[in-house]
Amino acid sequence: MICVRRARADDAAGIAAVHVAAWRSAYAGILDDAYLAGLSEVRLAAFYQRAILDRRQGHVVFVATAGGADLPGDQAGPGASIVGFASGGRARRAGLAEGEVETLYVLDDFRERGVGRRLMRAMAAHLRAIGCRSALVWVLADNNARWFYRHLGGRPSMTETIGVAGRPVQQTALTWDPIDVLLSATAPVQEG
Repeated sequence: MICVRRARADDAAGIAAVHVAAWRSAYAGILDDAYLAGLSEVRLAAFYQRAILDRRQGHVVFVATAGGADLPGDQAGPGASIVGFASGGRARRAGLAEGEVETLYVLDDFRERGVGRRLMRAMAAHLRAIGCRSALVWVLADNNARWFYRHLGGRPSMTETIGVAGRPVQQTALTWDPIDVLLSATAPVQEG
């Protein structure tokens, strides 16, 4: 069973492991191999521990866990491992949207299983709860994840060139305005 919940400080190492694995998979051929090989789970864990504790600008981190003793209320029990995460809060720059999904990464083995959709729903609900009427996510133009965001109704609104690991890459902002578009696209599917 997959559970989505707010991250705790002790989740930082698991989040860092997902970050490294997801980047090495998603950005192979887009970013330099040496850069991807040099990603440090230790440094990223310290970064994510700070991010989890930082509540400024409505910032939040959600994790998706699998396995272990699943408990009600999306509280994963002992033995559960982190298989994906998302973070965000109020938009880091004004003009495109009020809220921003800063990160969304899911392990390859858990893609196509609704994990990303559930994490996006948690982020959208959080952003709306803190008063954001629109949302955005930046995605590298060559990253296949752009199709996932487009499928959820994200509309391209801006493209720019940024530097990642010393290499210029294009990124595109996908927006949901109003944020209800994202909430509708990620609504739980009724079975039966």
